[in-house]
Amino acid sequence: MSQDLSGRRVAVLATNGFEQSELEAPVEALRKAGATVEVVSPEDGAIQGWEHHDKGRKVAVDRALAGARAEDYDAIVLPGGVINPDALRLESEAIAFVRSFRAAGKPIAAICHGPWTLINAEAVEGRRLTSWPSLKADLENAGATWVDEEVVVDGDLITSRNPDDLPAFCREVIRAVGESESS
Repeated sequence: MSQDLSGRRVAVLATNGFEQSELEAPVEALRKAGATVEVVSPEDGAIQGWEHHDKGRKVAVDRALAGARAEDYDAIVLPGGVINPDALRLESEAIAFVRSFRAAGKPIAAICHGPWTLINAEAVEGRRLTSWPSLKADLENAGATWVDEEVVVDGDLITSRNPDDLPAFCREVIRAVGESESS
């Protein structure tokens, strides 16, 4: 992960109920590589993380979703946790934000339950991806090909299954951000 991402900007779209490690590990890896990373949320102030079934730590929100524009970022990361993506997929602004990245061909990285949001953003049809196993039927019903691999890269879409996959996920996110055209 020695790639220099100086000058690159990455949005991490999350709300209350995100899986702690699935937000914090990509943020740390991207910042270590030199990227500017902003946690974008429909919530103000801070959002509550979870460590599996236990309440975790709060994370500060850097930018309100209402003021975020995809053209200001080079990529987006969608952490999992059950509550977070389930809530985001019902937020019209969140869906529009993700769709903007898809339309621009910018990297979209989703881990665990994060691909739930991609279904509502109509970004999975014809794509090969992975997720937490319980999303397999949802993704296949939305037209995706689901596979059980630690990280799957299909063009601008990067997906992983769970926190154990974070090293591979972060490596591929950094690679994709480094190879993408800067905003």
